[in-house]
Amino acid sequence: MYKKIMVPVDLSHTDRLEKALMIAADLAGLYGSAVHYVGVTTSGPGTVAHTPEEYTSKLDAFGLAQAEKYSLPQETTATYVSHDPSVDLDRTLLKAVEESGADLVVVASHVPGLPEHIFASNAIYLAAHAKTSVMVVR
Repeated sequence: MYKKIMVPVDLSHTDRLEKALMIAADLAGLYGSAVHYVGVTTSGPGTVAHTPEEYTSKLDAFGLAQAEKYSLPQETTATYVSHDPSVDLDRTLLKAVEESGADLVVVASHVPGLPEHIFASNAIYLAAHAKTSVMVVR
């Protein structure tokens, strides 16, 4: 049913994404889908990495760990660099959906008590604007 599942990932809060990650992995196993993890970083130093290259390395390691943890049939990662993710995140994630060729997006929604910059309105934006199915996981 689904060939490629995209999962937006905030590497600074992966522990809070576990439910969405597990659902994406379960769906990938059920349908033999590839999972595509997407992360957005800045061009300058951030809390997760000092450079986009370092961020990409960490995202790749995260993807490999998820593939091993869930025995995923196939996984890929993609890093998108944004000048200001707090402003550009919605458009950047929508671009990632289009470029990835994903036919399903599994995205974590706002987690109560989590700072406002974590996928609060981003999940709603993706669900409203993506041309593909979007599963919002709370």
